[in-house]
Amino acid sequence: MPGIVRKLVIIAAVDGLLLLPSAQRLQRPIPGLKLRYVNNEITTLESSQHDQKLASLEAYGVVGLFTVASSSYLISISSRRQVAHIRGKPIYVITGVSIIPLSSQSEAQKAIDQAKEHAKQNTATRSNEAAVLESETSEDEVDHPVENKHDITDDENLTLPSTPEEQSSSIGTPRKLIQKDTSVAEDVIGRRGQYGRFAERWFSKKGWSVDKKRMQGMSADHVGNSQLSNSTTATDREGTGTERISDFASKVGDSQAEEQIRPESTLKKQPQATNKGDATNTLVPKLLRTTKMLLSSESFFFSYDYDITRRLGSQGGNTDLPLHKGVDPLFFWNKHLITFLIEAGQHTFVLPLMQGFVGQRGFTVNTESKDPSRTVAAVQENFNDILALQNSIANPQFSKVSAKTQNFLITLISRRSIMRPGLRYLRRGVDDEGHTANSVETEQILSSPAWAPSDRIYSFTQIRGSIPLYFSQSPYSFKPIPAVQHSSSRNHAAFERHFKNIISRYGKIQIVLLVDKQGGEAKIGEQYEEHTKQLNNDNGSNGTKIDFEWFDFHNICRGMKFENVSILIRSIGSKLDDFGDSVEVNGRIESMQSGVPRINCMDCLDRTNVVQSACGQRALEKQLQSEGITINLQTDTSTQWFNSLWADNGDFISKQYSSTAALKGDYTRTRKRDYRGAINDFGLTLSRYFNNIINDYFSQTAIDYLLGNVTDQVFEEFEADMMSGDPATSMQKLRESAIEKSGKIVIADQSEELLSGWTLLSPHETNTVRTFPFEEVVLLVTDAAIYAVRFDWNMEKVSSFERVDLRSITGIMKGVYITSTLATAQTDEQKNVGFIIKYRPGKEDIERVNTRSLSTAVALDPIESDKKGKMEKGQDDDPNSPPMKEELNRKGSLATLLAATARSNLQSSAPANDVQSNESKGKGKDTSNLLKLLAFKALPTRSSLAHGTSNEGQNVNEKDMVGNICEEIRRAVGGNRDASESDFIEEIDIISLAEARKSTGYLEQWGHSLKKLVWA
Repeated sequence: MPGIVRKLVIIAAVDGLLLLPSAQRLQRPIPGLKLRYVNNEITTLESSQHDQKLASLEAYGVVGLFTVASSSYLISISSRRQVAHIRGKPIYVITGVSIIPLSSQSEAQKAIDQAKEHAKQNTATRSNEAAVLESETSEDEVDHPVENKHDITDDENLTLPSTPEEQSSSIGTPRKLIQKDTSVAEDVIGRRGQYGRFAERWFSKKGWSVDKKRMQGMSADHVGNSQLSNSTTATDREGTGTERISDFASKVGDSQAEEQIRPESTLKKQPQATNKGDATNTLVPKLLRTTKMLLSSESFFFSYDYDITRRLGSQGGNTDLPLHKGVDPLFFWNKHLITFLIEAGQHTFVLPLMQGFVGQRGFTVNTESKDPSRTVAAVQENFNDILALQNSIANPQFSKVSAKTQNFLITLISRRSIMRPGLRYLRRGVDDEGHTANSVETEQILSSPAWAPSDRIYSFTQIRGSIPLYFSQSPYSFKPIPAVQHSSSRNHAAFERHFKNIISRYGKIQIVLLVDKQGGEAKIGEQYEEHTKQLNNDNGSNGTKIDFEWFDFHNICRGMKFENVSILIRSIGSKLDDFGDSVEVNGRIESMQSGVPRINCMDCLDRTNVVQSACGQRALEKQLQSEGITINLQTDTSTQWFNSLWADNGDFISKQYSSTAALKGDYTRTRKRDYRGAINDFGLTLSRYFNNIINDYFSQTAIDYLLGNVTDQVFEEFEADMMSGDPATSMQKLRESAIEKSGKIVIADQSEELLSGWTLLSPHETNTVRTFPFEEVVLLVTDAAIYAVRFDWNMEKVSSFERVDLRSITGIMKGVYITSTLATAQTDEQKNVGFIIKYRPGKEDIERVNTRSLSTAVALDPIESDKKGKMEKGQDDDPNSPPMKEELNRKGSLATLLAATARSNLQSSAPANDVQSNESKGKGKDTSNLLKLLAFKALPTRSSLAHGTSNEGQNVNEKDMVGNICEEIRRAVGGNRDASESDFIEEIDIISLAEARKSTGYLEQWGHSLKKLVWA
């Protein structure tokens, strides 16, 4: 395959960034590129000569480029570490990235200078940290003897100090393993590991002081240099592995992090951002910080000349194609960011990234051992030791390996899918295309350290993924109950689509469900089982039936008896044997794995990690048995290396989904469970809860944006609601389905012809213009009536509807309809528009509520005495009457008038579920002169979905859409009586911006400001 740029220099030239590849041994020179400022135009450089005085930055590859608020940023790899060697090809993990603005030379130069300074400071910080940790470790080992020297704590990812020059070597800096056995409290607060920063701030008297002062608008300098220095040391660890995806919130005020990715002049100037919304510009610094945190979290892996995205037996054989054309698109995480280079044909700069985990362990077995629990003679856990073993095998004259021993290498690769990506509680279940949340493919490879062609290579693959049904869970609860959404038919369609996808990819499927059979998890487990039975009764998916095993993990393993997982392994053992392994010898696939276990709990994290490690353990024992070696990994005391490898894998997957290490990690590492592990899990649970309700919302928005699932309009939506929608769920299809279902249910007369239907926003209470929350409703127009339908979007059922005869409609008012002034997008008078339908209830008008009983009718007739009282006071509800027109001219808005009308009509209406009282009170009453209202507000016509369509079409704005709807209703009414446009449709502000600002209370403003402070 064509060579990929392994190292380059980024230079801030006058008219653009220069990307100059460094010369590589045994590789033809690769021409450089110029990326022009502002328009991002790419040109090939004929010469690599440049002014040596220009600011330059060394990089190990290009991650990609993204544009937000008309400003573009180039992301490059500033630091890396080698973690594995597969078939002689090095595999790296990204430990740091640099983000350079493409607005001007001065801005790019400042960013490069600050990145270089940041790297120096970060190196010094890691040096001090390593020294402190070594000192503390030695003291801990004296006071607390280590029971097992292979127990590695959460700080095992800390690296030795290294300079950029040292990191440029092909091997990279080895990982420093820190072996210790300390108290949980000391690990939480003193070590500041994955959850230590949160715990320290939560329990320390001064822990929150820095953030409190920053929240009050004070700069970090007011806090004190000592505290700022400590904060920087604790949180700004580029390339240490202790970063969490969602920890950017704790770094918002970190001056060094901001300097490296957020030049002040860049944020102040932003000349191209004037055409974008203020919300997007405001959130750009946060997006840059989040992007840096995400890409520097040691979660992204790559290789310059090996495809790590495909499992054994599925890798392409065409070596002439560029690497990015052969990778599995399901695991190509930076494809959207790097598209600008792909489209320009610059394939040598395209470096595919995979999110997940890559780890290796080497081990030596005694081939003559008669005791299966003492088979392993030596272990190579450190990557340097593995590399030394590979070199010794490659050079037999230096090898000291005995003829009675045999060397093996186990490689573990987990690949996270880019489909339905995101974070815990914000991405659950399945989407319309059958993709599930937290979908991960894990491959365990057994080989010789030298990867000799004549040696057999074994591969065993298993997958995890959320339950393939539509469901959600609240992030505000420690044990949220899953709530199943949508109809059974829609769930089954997505369920069937999911298994069709994975069966075509993997073959046979063995479902292993680990949720509780009692309590809140039981219901969704039962539905999962029911849909599986239904699919099998229909002859499965393309003739392939699915095996289902429900193992109540918490009940069977109650009392920390996780060894009971062996019951499950024995139960599915025959099925795993049927699936077999993939085996390669001499470059030829000898056998292919015919199926995979699909293992999941609720999060697909903690329980799933334990069971997958048990399946991997069984597979390794079987594979070694094929090599004539008997081993018992359950009882062999020297096999903690295997457990720690799987525990590392579980921690990485957990951090990427829930921002903390995995629970039950002590058992995965040691095959023992005690109270210390339970306390550790409690601390992790607290940290997860904190991230669920604080950090994850914006992180999820950023992930969707970086993957290209949404446009930058999503940041306007985020500012308004402090969260974004699920781009994988097609609201357009859901709305079209709602219109179709509503028409079939509410239109009783078959002679009525449905003319049009829309989905709109409407006040929570009928006959009002501003009662929260506004609900998305369905409006239908037939040749005889209009129908305002309240729809249950989760269950896809009609909740209630109101039918108004066309002859009862007296007119329509349309205009500005602003219901909130808290966010910038909510105050745009061109986008916030709506209309009001005025009508006088008649005998043909009805209202019905789905009460799940036989009583559904609700009379529309109000109390006669209320109307009589109004008439006695000289009040009139008709806006066309002279007194009301005079009031409208004086106020300039319908808000005050309609609010009074709504209140009076609301008071005169009986409860919706009191059918008999309404009907009895309505008998014999003359309500022909009482005016009622139906208020509707247009939904945003421009969607944030990158590949979707809007509610009404891309070329129709909200104002035009409202005009079209009003005209459609006028034509329908005109068919029943004379309704000229001049007097039927009146343009007037429903709620003007000034009126909306007056009605927005201080408590409402304070609440939104608090939410914005926390989430944005």
